[in-house]
Amino acid sequence: MSLVSEFKAFAMRGNVVDLAIGVVIGAAFGKIVTVMVDKMIMPPIGWATGGIDFSQKKLVLQEATVAVGDIAERAEVAIGYGEFLNTMIQFTIIAFALFMIIKAMNRVIKKEEAAPAAPPAEVVLLTEIRDLLKKNQSQSAAASAS
Repeated sequence: MSLVSEFKAFAMRGNVVDLAIGVVIGAAFGKIVTVMVDKMIMPPIGWATGGIDFSQKKLVLQEATVAVGDIAERAEVAIGYGEFLNTMIQFTIIAFALFMIIKAMNRVIKKEEAAPAAPPAEVVLLTEIRDLLKKNQSQSAAASAS
C-alpha cells in the first residue's frame, strides 16, 4: 500500500473526520462566546462597577519610556489581569454550555436504555404458538379425563 493511499485511508476514517468537525465547531463556538463576553456580558458589569473596562485593566510594573537621543525605547511591563478575567468568564460559559449538552445527552441515553425493547416478530410468533400448544394440551387432557 502506498503512502498516499495509507494516508487517505487514515484521513477518511470516521474518527478523524468527526474530530475535524468538532475542532471547527469548537473554534466557531469559542468566537461566539468571546463576542458574547466582550460585547454583552462585560459592558453591563463595567457599567454596574462605574464604567470599568475589564479588558483594559492591568497592573503596570514598569512604565514605557520613549527613546531620546541614544537611549533606547523600553516597552511597558504590565500584568493584564483584565484579559485574564474576560478569559475566565469565557471559560466558565463554555464549560457550562458543554455541561448542559452532556447532561442532555446522558438524559437521552438513559431514556433509550430504560425503554424496553419490543421483542422481535419471531419471538412473538413463537410465544403465541407455545401458548396455543399448551392450551391444546390442557384441553385434550381435560377431554380424556372426562
